[in-house]
Amino acid sequence: MSLKYAVLAALLEGEASGYELSKIFDVSLANFWPATPQQLYRELERLSQEGLAEARVVEQQRRPNKRMFTLTEAGRSELARFAAEPPRRPTAVRDELLVKIQAVDGADPAASAAMIEERMTWARGKLDRYERVRERLLGGRGEEEYLRDAERVGPYLTLLAGIAFERENLRWCERARDVLARRPAAGRP
Repeated sequence: MSLKYAVLAALLEGEASGYELSKIFDVSLANFWPATPQQLYRELERLSQEGLAEARVVEQQRRPNKRMFTLTEAGRSELARFAAEPPRRPTAVRDELLVKIQAVDGADPAASAAMIEERMTWARGKLDRYERVRERLLGGRGEEEYLRDAERVGPYLTLLAGIAFERENLRWCERARDVLARRPAAGRP
């Protein structure tokens, strides 16, 4: 999958500048499809050139003018076509920490423990942010009411996947930390 479809999906939220789109990515899509602001700006330009998004210039006082992007009908059709196709291949995990833990035997246990603790801090931070987004989306409604009545449920469902991912990340980190803490020091029986 290319960034193209993630940007089209983000534009379902409504008109957005490149800056606003990067904020949408940070909150809703970066959990499963990260992108830098520079990548997003380039992709918005491509989508505009392909007729899948259109841009309008908003003049601002004391700031540079900004371009606001919206989906075109062609963009909505392309996104609908994409959403109906099965994924090409299953998800693959590429995680540097897991490679380091794979090689943990013989490594500095304190360094490994510190990396795991850092991952736990990141996971807790993301969970806190995701829970705030969840509360904002629910807006005082119960989950079942929201899922039944909301105009769009896709962002909520992917948010639930992010929450589940970070919770599992924390569970794994706790387990790995505990296992490593119980192992004898290198060179000991």
